[in-house]
Amino acid sequence: MSKVTVVKEAVKETLVGSTEPEQLSAQTKARFVKHALKDEAGEPYLGPNEFINAVAPPSEDYHKIKREQYSILFSVADRSNKGKVTLADWGYFENLLTKPDAEYEIAFRLFDIERLGRVKYEDFRKLYELNKGPDSIPFDWDCDWAKLYIGSKAKHSMDYQQFSQMLRGLQGERVRQAFQHLDKDGDGYIEPEEFERIIKETSRHKLSDYLLENLSTLCNISQGTKISYANVRAFQNMIHEMDLVELIIRRACAKSTDGKITRTEFLNQAAKITRFSLFTPMEADILFHFASLDEPSGRLGLKDFKKVLDPSWRSRQGDEDAARAITETTKSTGQKFLSQGLESAYGFALGSIAGAFGAFMVYPIDLVKTRMQNQRGANPGQRLYNNSIDCFKKVIRNEGFKGLYSGVLPQLVGVAPEKAIKLTVNDLVRGWFTTKDKQIWWGHEVIAGGTAGGCQVVFTNPLEIVKIRLQVQGEVAKSLEGAPRRSAMWIIRNLGLVGLYKGASACLLRDVPFSAIYFPTYSHLKKDLFGESQTKKLGILQLLTAGAIAGMPAAYLTTPCDVIKTRLQVEARKGDTQYTGLRHAAKTIWKEEGFRAFFKGGPARIMRSSPQFGFTLAAYELLQTALPYPGKGKAEIATGVADVVQTLKEKHPDSPFYRSRNALKILLDLDENFGRAPLGANAKGWQTLPGWMQNPSKSS
Repeated sequence: MSKVTVVKEAVKETLVGSTEPEQLSAQTKARFVKHALKDEAGEPYLGPNEFINAVAPPSEDYHKIKREQYSILFSVADRSNKGKVTLADWGYFENLLTKPDAEYEIAFRLFDIERLGRVKYEDFRKLYELNKGPDSIPFDWDCDWAKLYIGSKAKHSMDYQQFSQMLRGLQGERVRQAFQHLDKDGDGYIEPEEFERIIKETSRHKLSDYLLENLSTLCNISQGTKISYANVRAFQNMIHEMDLVELIIRRACAKSTDGKITRTEFLNQAAKITRFSLFTPMEADILFHFASLDEPSGRLGLKDFKKVLDPSWRSRQGDEDAARAITETTKSTGQKFLSQGLESAYGFALGSIAGAFGAFMVYPIDLVKTRMQNQRGANPGQRLYNNSIDCFKKVIRNEGFKGLYSGVLPQLVGVAPEKAIKLTVNDLVRGWFTTKDKQIWWGHEVIAGGTAGGCQVVFTNPLEIVKIRLQVQGEVAKSLEGAPRRSAMWIIRNLGLVGLYKGASACLLRDVPFSAIYFPTYSHLKKDLFGESQTKKLGILQLLTAGAIAGMPAAYLTTPCDVIKTRLQVEARKGDTQYTGLRHAAKTIWKEEGFRAFFKGGPARIMRSSPQFGFTLAAYELLQTALPYPGKGKAEIATGVADVVQTLKEKHPDSPFYRSRNALKILLDLDENFGRAPLGANAKGWQTLPGWMQNPSKSS
């Protein structure tokens, strides 16, 4: 059916109500109408092929399951055994899928041939024999295990609870019998190829390509070359408890400083999470054996375990779906490039606003720092300000509150490119020096930070000199009556291009060591002090603390360079010493004012750097929440682990496709060919069930 028809049906039901006695929802009816055909009387219905399209959309990923195997479920929905599913039948089937135990109930109704609420032993056995593969390992239905469920003499039927429990234990009995069948010598060992055959026949649909390709390596965990029954059971137990295994690994990796764990850490975490130690040493050995085939080390991360935990993990060789995905990716490269560009621009805009906000909030401290650094003279009587607090008070008294923000505009304009250039260059250079195992030598970290600081000077030095001259002209105007107040544009025109880079050498001397100290210190504080890793993301308070601590030594130790830069960039007043260059300024300050003059404004620099980082980060987080990027919801709290390993849960657990697939997985525990094998020489497979079970002539 067309999309227009689907919409019409949904709207019609919403406006005038449903005429179906089951009071089906608009979504249920729309899904039915979308795939339905019409019979001679004009009534819509689903045939086997249409039913498959409804419960197993072609766009979904089926991996180890053949899409046609979903036809097994057709007989469950076809309650009247007429070979077609009506709207009422479809409503019944979807309602069945919403039950908490839908997977087991679907399996039960499949084998309940007479629809009386009981499964006969003969029906169950016959359907199993018809659906197993021609080369499957034989299964003895007269074994003691089967007799415990159905009786040894008069075999009784099973109700839903009994059938479900029997079905849960059937796979384990199949593995036991398969091992006995292949252990020809009776010595308790089988060959690796035989173990591989057992697992593929019983659990192929649950395992990743990586596991399936490396099953035969299980013999390597022992000194011999064969596989014992204990190995088989341990492997089967790990598969059976895969969800719990993933939970334990995620918890253990989250607590690890480097995001990696050892076998001992896994077992310790298992003992903490579970009330009893469910995993044996052999089971842990098997888990770590398969996870470490590509990286044989004692410590493994989530990326290593993903190949074992995630059943949808695909082999990179011969994967048609991967090739198709690459093709689709290539076709949409232009769109993705545009999308990434827009998202980067969005991030840059938010970062610019947040950076400007942080700079604005601490700007009075920056102004006080500049005024203090520009004070000439060694004698207290020659100084305008006694200390930073005195400077702050006198600026407000003499120039008003607005005086604290003299020159703020160039600072706001320059903060965005300054942060962007510095962060981008640092990340780029760090990337060059970072090894494949994500390690970087501390010397290379220093080089990366220094390079970032050097690159930003090209853009920020002109803005710095304009800002500084605007910051000090207030005190000049106070000391010299009639002194004109200059605008930023007047200062730019007066200085010219060469003048805008006056003091650039001192600016380099300040910014290169500042970034060389700041970035490595910040990185190591996050990693070594707060334990940041691939599996642990730090909170805002931790980031604030790391940034504040890192800024303290970087700001104070580079204060002498900042003092020299300020003296070179400030317009000298009448009677003040004229500095001719970097070396001359340093010698003159030392001679006239002493060593302590090089650390003027040092405390102010520390007080500015820490809160500025805090304000910037807080503003950025707030803007991300208030102005989310179009097409994205609210940002989720990052656990770190989920970014690396996808959980085994599906995205839409309430969808018919999801619950149908889970029901099919339970049936495939009986045999991987269930629903794939023909039911007779002339049979049409499951399209004829369950009618042929009651009347064998229908199969011909």
